[in-house]
This record gives sequence, structure tokens and C-alpha cells, in this order.
Amino acid sequence: MEVSQEDYGECKSSHPLFFSNNGDTVFKFDRSGLFFFISGVPGHCNRGQKMIIKVLDIEPTPPPQSANDSAPKSHSKSGVAELTPTRIITASTLVVMSSFFLHLYV
Repeated sequence: MEVSQEDYGECKSSHPLFFSNNGDTVFKFDRSGLFFFISGVPGHCNRGQKMIIKVLDIEPTPPPQSANDSAPKSHSKSGVAELTPTRIITASTLVVMSSFFLHLYV
């Protein structure tokens, strides 16, 4: 469940900002900033089942270069897909949240 920063520090689950217990929940990080999550199972938060996720601002995309632009490119292509902040946050968040919530049902 998502809670306020104060409730996170005190492991209080009585006033969650977001709650779900169906095991098939999608949470959308719709803003940059800190998100505080704790386990709603009594005693689990006090034993460390809590996490903070920091969502960074996405840098604006630079305007595309025209075909006539003769300036050398500042980076080389290595054949590796470029990860945008959104992809990095999504991938790392999914891994962290998956492992966190798997422990809730053990």
C-alpha cells in the first residue's frame, strides 16, 4: 500500500493513499517525486517490508537533427538500445516491487 511519508516512518497503515490486495495490481507512477510503500500485513512493515521509490523527471527530448546538419554526432551507436529514464524507472520498479510483494505472501 502507498502511504504518506509520515505514515511510512511510523509504519502506520490506517490511512493508505492507495491499497490493493488482489495480487494483480498495476500502480501508475504519474508524477516525479517520492512514493512510500509499506506492507499492510500487521508487523511486516516493522520487520522491514517497506520501500521508497524515487521517480525522476524525464529530460526533454532534443529536437531532431535535420538531414542537412553537418555537425558531428557526439555519441557513437554501439547497437545497444538506449534506455530512457522512463524505461529505467519502469524496469527497476517492476523488479523491486515484484520481489517486495512476493515476500508478502510467503
